[in-house]
Amino acid sequence: MKQKFKLIAVIALVGLLAAAAAGGAVWWAMGARAAQGDQAEAAAPVDDGKPAPDYKYVTLEKVLVMMRSDEGASVPHYMAMDVVFKTLPDQEKRAKEHLPLLRTVAVKALSAYTLERARAMTVPEFAEALNQAYRDSYAAERREAPFAEAMIGKLIIE
Repeated sequence: MKQKFKLIAVIALVGLLAAAAAGGAVWWAMGARAAQGDQAEAAAPVDDGKPAPDYKYVTLEKVLVMMRSDEGASVPHYMAMDVVFKTLPDQEKRAKEHLPLLRTVAVKALSAYTLERARAMTVPEFAEALNQAYRDSYAAERREAPFAEAMIGKLIIE
């Protein structure tokens, strides 16, 4: 009889431990999901009820860049692009005044590319390279850029 009682007690104890482990696993999983939900909420844009700004777009046309030639290449290669700047309405005039500077920064940044490297890049990669060059240029001068983003309107590589 004592043997049966011990066996029942051991089985009950194992069952209780298994239930506690399952409960702990559920509690831990729910905590991890809640943390992921908090991170997703933090990453999500806040909708404060205000409409997005009405951006203006300023175009810098015909930026021509002679690309570096490969060793032994006899034919020069060129890149032509139109760059579009997304700016706030109150910054539009300033962005237009900065177009000569913006052209110079673009030519300087893009002239380092070879034909093979330029052909391997996508339009978003070119846009990111230009945006980085503009950020660096304005940071070096300790000035604020008159635009939010530079985008590629047209790109031709010959």
